[in-house]
Amino acid sequence: MVKVSGTITAKGVNIHAKLSSDSNDYISLTDIARYRDAENPRFIIQNWLRNRNTLAFLGVWESLHNPAFNRAAFDDLMDKAGLNGFVLRPQQWIASTNSIGITSHSGRYGGTYAHSDIAFEFASWLSPEFKLYLIKDYQRLKQAESDHLSLDWSARREIAKTNYKIHTDAIKEHLIDTQLPARYTSLTYANEADLINVALFGMTAKEWRDKNPEARGNIRDAANLVELIVLSNLENLNAEFIKAGLSQAERLKRLHDTAISQLRSIAATASIHRLKDRFDEE
Repeated sequence: MVKVSGTITAKGVNIHAKLSSDSNDYISLTDIARYRDAENPRFIIQNWLRNRNTLAFLGVWESLHNPAFNRAAFDDLMDKAGLNGFVLRPQQWIASTNSIGITSHSGRYGGTYAHSDIAFEFASWLSPEFKLYLIKDYQRLKQAESDHLSLDWSARREIAKTNYKIHTDAIKEHLIDTQLPARYTSLTYANEADLINVALFGMTAKEWRDKNPEARGNIRDAANLVELIVLSNLENLNAEFIKAGLSQAERLKRLHDTAISQLRSIAATASIHRLKDRFDEE
């Protein structure tokens, strides 16, 4: 699941959104409420939440999507909804019902977010016209993100193929004993692939799989674009080291140093720290 942030613009209001590749998108209710009251958006959200029809909608949504939804607490709130003294803040709703459709965090970058289904319902309560503008730009943002992910995947695929043949040809020419059965020569290819994995990721393919049993794909599928660029460079470099007759231990050291240097050049800070920590452990 890929998560990204984006901004929707509706009727001149900028609305933050947290998009997900599995369509569990969350949109800022706080920003939407600024369409009605830019200074006190929280009061707009509270007025919406105290509405009986709003709670009925939220109850149905949570029942459909949230196995841990607290029905007893919800029923208690429904009994109070609509009364003059009834007030309901997002934090109260979340804490009492174990809601997943609405989230709320305090602080500078906080605010109240809701699943897109709920956010559109809130926007409709504010203004049907505003809701249409919101949906229109939301669709624009989703399409832009879809195009970006498609391009990213194409780039990943092309980078993965780059230098692969150069690397395997060098292994075949200089490391493979042609007298051995094919089942043994495959081990050499796998061993050299893991040399690149250790130099770049700090672990073998099996070690990564043991640490990520639920993940789809393999260690290279989980790599980001910067790491794949460096991986391609390391394959080409390792091919040259093999031709020069360097030992595997010497090749690993040089490849590791190169990986650190190239990651730093491309400013992949998280990758550098992960790789350094792994080697420090050993």
